[in-house]
Parts: sequence; structure tokens; C-alpha cells
Amino acid sequence: MPRTPVAVVSGASSGIGAATARLLAADGWEVVVGARRIDRIEALADEIGGRAHPLDVTDPASVEAFCESVGGCHLLVNNAGGAVGVEPLAEAVDDKWQIMFETNVLGLMRMTRALLPRLIESGDGHVVNVTSIAALQGYPGGSGYNAAKFGARGVTESLRHELLGEPVRVTEVLPGMVETEFSVVRLDGDQERADAVYEGLTPLNAGDVAECIRWTASLPSHVNVDQLVVKPRDQADAFRAHRTRNA
Repeated sequence: MPRTPVAVVSGASSGIGAATARLLAADGWEVVVGARRIDRIEALADEIGGRAHPLDVTDPASVEAFCESVGGCHLLVNNAGGAVGVEPLAEAVDDKWQIMFETNVLGLMRMTRALLPRLIESGDGHVVNVTSIAALQGYPGGSGYNAAKFGARGVTESLRHELLGEPVRVTEVLPGMVETEFSVVRLDGDQERADAVYEGLTPLNAGDVAECIRWTASLPSHVNVDQLVVKPRDQADAFRAHRTRNA
């Protein structure tokens, strides 16, 4: 029997990463999950019959140790990332920008660089980078996050050219408004402000985006989905949405 293909999902302790791991496992993948919150990913691995290893994509040593533990790899879902703060450029905080670049750009680079030889060796590899519609359009208060996600999109496009002729697909999934821990983290734990982000509309949930990732990975090997932009019906772009207000 052919060996069960291995999928790696970073940032899998909650939200899109955890939902993606569950769907991939249900599709027959052996899923290796990584995140800093080891208790969460160990519970997830037990639930889905996968493997869990600690992973901090901002730490090169952590990435190296994680990738050494993976073994063979057919699918890499670079999901780890996020935003910190909503300050305009005039009030930009260096540390926050550094965190966003470390997670969204350098972390993606480290994970892909480490696992790329195994993806090629598999004969049927796939890299899925989860970016954001913030990678397509700037918006007020988003300059740091926009810059990081534009960077991640640039890496993705370059990688696709670099791998032309190799047996590896490269896909970018760009979600719009998704109600996860994202806004709570971005707004420094302020749940009330985070809830207001989604007020008056029905945002995507983690499972919606995970289904998009699962679908791109399920297609025949010769089919590459370059970009998949997914938004709630009521969202037009990065900062325009229709909201229904209660009377």
C-alpha cells in the first residue's frame, strides 16, 4: 500500500490552523501540527491521530528541531502569522512591526526552506501559504500588517517561479474577515473591540478557510490554484463591508 502522505500545519493551536488539521486528517493525511502552545496541539494531535511538536516560527532553532522531527513531507501549510496593533504609520511601534515580519515573512521563509527538499523528494509536493486580503490592499491602521502580508505574497509568487519544473505546487489562500483569535490578539486582548470588528455582518469562520485549503490540496497533482481569495458575502475589500445595524 502507498504510504500515507504527510501534511505539516503551522500555527495549529487554534483557528484556521486547527480547523485545517482536522479537515486534512479526515481526508486521510497524516498531519503534523506545530505551535507554541504545546498543550493545545498535543490535544489536537490526539483528536485527529496526528503528531504534535513545539514550534515557534520566529526562532530558527525551533524551526530546525520541528522540521527534523517531521520526516517526509508532501504538504506544507504555512498558517502561522498574525497582526499586532492598529497604529497608523506616524505612530508605528518598532517591536510590533518586527513581530509581524518575523511571523508572517521570516517564519514562512524558514519553514519552507527547511522542508522544501522533502517536498521535492516526495514527487508530489504542495506549499499553501495563508496570507490575507491585506496582501492585496492597504487600509488605514494596517501599514505594518499590510507590509508583512505583501511580503508574504511576494515570497509566494517568487517561489512559484523558482519551483517551475519541480513536482511542487504553490498556492496562496487570502482570507478576508474571519472570526478567530486574530482580532483579540491584534487589539491586545480587548474582547469588546474585537467583537466590534465583526458587528453587523456574518464573518467567515476558521472552518470556511480550512475548507478552501483542503480543497486546493485535494485537486489532481497537475492542477495548481495560484490564488484563492475568500471573503464574507458582505465584505467588498480590505476595509469596506456592509453592516446591518440594530434599530
